[in-house]
Amino acid sequence: MTALTLALPDTVRAFLTGASRFATIATINPDGAPHQTVIWFALDGEEIVVNAAEGRRWSENLRRDPRASLMVEAGYEWVSLRGEVVVVDDQEQAQGDIAAMARRYHADVPDHAEELIVARFQRQERVSFRLRPAAVNYTLEGAP
Repeated sequence: MTALTLALPDTVRAFLTGASRFATIATINPDGAPHQTVIWFALDGEEIVVNAAEGRRWSENLRRDPRASLMVEAGYEWVSLRGEVVVVDDQEQAQGDIAAMARRYHADVPDHAEELIVARFQRQERVSFRLRPAAVNYTLEGAP
């Protein structure tokens, strides 16, 4: 059963889009053990978009069990989101997602971003996941 997506508070939205912070995603291994991975992410409306090369442990976990938790932190400020993902297998969309993330995370070196897109990502089969937050917890300066 898929939970309703929560509207993200403005302070959370600003934190997630303000700086190119990394996220840690937690998924569930086949044996039930947790698995964590540091990843890039993007905010699209009320959903968090993440992307992986096919065959990664965490992406296989999400295909089998869509439940995930994502944590983004900057020192004592942090946002934690929990929910279920929707799988996006469409290669055009998945490639567009990873290209946008590469440009975001390498905005200070745009030539490097374009090199990564062509030399690495376009040669891979990619998959995107859209996390629909069912729970949001956070500690942010100035937040209620």
